[in-house]
Formats: sequence, structure tokens, C-alpha cells
Amino acid sequence: MLDASPLQSRFLDHADHYARWSGLAIGIIAAQGVSTLGHIEFEQRVVFCITAFGLCAVAGVLLADALTLVPQDAVRTASLAPRLVRDHVPPRMGPLIALQGLSLTVLLAIAAATASVDPDRVFTTGKVVAVTCNGMRTSLGPWPGLYYSLPTFGALAIATPTCVWALRRIAHGPGMEQQRRDRAWAVTGAWGLLVSSQQLYAVVMVSVSLTDTGCAGAMGVLTFWVFYPLALLNLITVVWSLVTLVAPRAVNDHAAEESPDHA
Repeated sequence: MLDASPLQSRFLDHADHYARWSGLAIGIIAAQGVSTLGHIEFEQRVVFCITAFGLCAVAGVLLADALTLVPQDAVRTASLAPRLVRDHVPPRMGPLIALQGLSLTVLLAIAAATASVDPDRVFTTGKVVAVTCNGMRTSLGPWPGLYYSLPTFGALAIATPTCVWALRRIAHGPGMEQQRRDRAWAVTGAWGLLVSSQQLYAVVMVSVSLTDTGCAGAMGVLTFWVFYPLALLNLITVVWSLVTLVAPRAVNDHAAEESPDHA
């Protein structure tokens, strides 16, 4: 029996999937293009690659949400319980990703405050940190000061309010409960991918800088007990966010058992 549904209808039914996957694909292409910029040093190219990939992933998810077909019921009933954003985001990973976003901001702010400042080279300041080693001043780098962290701050300033707006729109908009959860989880995954990948690279930069000396001292202990576990946590979050972005239903199985909510 031939499928009688129009091609356009079948495409719109899966347009959100195509948009999310296209965002990832375009992000990979953009990151590859940035990586070929030979006049930019390697560490800066990595920052641009991560930022470009993360922003494309977020853009793909936002486009997917805009293209999602929301079923309209013939009979609509109002719920007395107000919808909250926190009821639609991942109950465990959502707060963790929010905490990672806050800790990333704090980490980059501390790195910017402790980075060495060269008044004669304003546009390259913040690349290293000056420390005293065996009575002598030396510079450690690469350090995630403003030279490397400005693209990250810019990406967060663009993606964070946009994703928050999308989550509020999803939570208070029409549609089935399961559908709203899937859309909210995908947005959370996209923002988590941007945040955790940025923090992972920043932590790696700090760890390499602090351990690349024979007198790391307390900094070496701090790296072992704080930054290495933090890097592992971010790596796990990157994987979870990527899976959630591609297939939110795969990590949100418990929501499928709940009854639909008519708004």
C-alpha cells in the first residue's frame, strides 16, 4: 500500500530532527574551516572551533524547536497547576549544567584577573600567567585569560539568554507533555554542549600550564584534586549533551510513561 501522505507533510513531521542534525553538521564544517586559519595560533584556533561548533549546535536546536509541529487538540482544558521550566528540563543534569555554566564564568574571570598584563601588547594580553619559581619570575601558558576567553564570553552572552527564552516558550506553550519535554531536553543538551566543551578546554589549558613546571607545588596538588576531576566531569557532560541533542527521547524514557498534559 502506497503512502498517501504528502512529501511536504512527511518532511515537516521530521523537520526538527533534520534541523538538529544539520546544526551539528554545519558546526563540524565551520570548525574545520576555522581550523585552517594559519595566521592564528593553535590554542586560539581550538577556542574558535569549539565556539563555532557549540553555537551552530544551539542554532540548530532553536531552529528545530521553531519547526516543530505542535498538535492542537479539538478540546482544550486549562490546568490549575502552572507550568515551570524546571519541570521540563533534566532533573539531574539540568542543575549540573547550570552549575557548570556558573563555574565556567568564575573560572574564566579568575583566569582573566590573574593573567599577566602587557601594556605594550594590549591585544595579546592574558595569554600567560606569571609565577615565582625558585626565586625567579617565569611565565606559564597557555593561560585562559581574555585573549582566549573573549570568544567564550561572547558565545555565552548570545546562547544563554536565547536558550532561556526558548525553555520558557516551550514550558508555557501548547503541545503534549512528552513533546515539550523532548524539546526542552534538546535545548538543554545544546547549551550543555557549548558550556561543557568550553569549560573542558579551559580546564585543560589551566592544567597544562600549572603542571608544565618543576615547581608547581600547591598548584600541582590543586590540579590533581580539582582540575583533573573537573575535566572528567566535563567530558561526561559533553557526551551526555551530544546524545541528548541528537535523540532527547533516548535519555528521557521515564517521561514517555507519563500521561499527556493538555494546555
